[in-house]
Amino acid sequence: MPVEIEMRARFTREDHDQLISRLERDGEDLGCDDKRIYFYVLPEQLLKVTDNIATGSAKITLKGNKIGQGAAFPETEIAIAQDDVAAAVRIFNALGFESTMHRAYNQRRNFRFRGVEIAVKWSEAWGHHAEFEVLLGDDPSPAAKSEAGDRIAAVADELGVTLMTEAQLAEFTAAFEASERARQEQPAGSAHSTA
Repeated sequence: MPVEIEMRARFTREDHDQLISRLERDGEDLGCDDKRIYFYVLPEQLLKVTDNIATGSAKITLKGNKIGQGAAFPETEIAIAQDDVAAAVRIFNALGFESTMHRAYNQRRNFRFRGVEIAVKWSEAWGHHAEFEVLLGDDPSPAAKSEAGDRIAAVADELGVTLMTEAQLAEFTAAFEASERARQEQPAGSAHSTA
């Protein structure tokens, strides 16, 4: 199964705009990639149904790791019709995953810079942030994973972006999951909403 090496950074709107300008100038612009995502935070995995608004496509993704548990994400994807997104969400909810589901809208623009794909994003939960990714083939060696992580770190450093540590990612995602649980436990009709 392919493995994605992924690291993240959060920053201000000003830093976001500076990063976009630099990547427009020196990187390859892969275009807008806005998405509506339904993600299920499972004990050791992340399951997602993604409605890619920008491309008119959709997919189901299972990541064999959670954010904050390392940069390597074994990943399995299945393309589905965009019209099947609602049905996929209903199926996962009916299978008992509804209490783990979170919804997100991501404004996203993708770039490639020195062999690293960079998704510069905004979402309500994360604010302005970026994902730095290198996709490796099936069952990569530890050396290949390490080299990909080093390449991401070097690119982030060159771009002046501080990557989040695993501890920061774990803390951020735990706080997000706790706030989502509290939101879901609110009585219907409560004024607080993340929509």
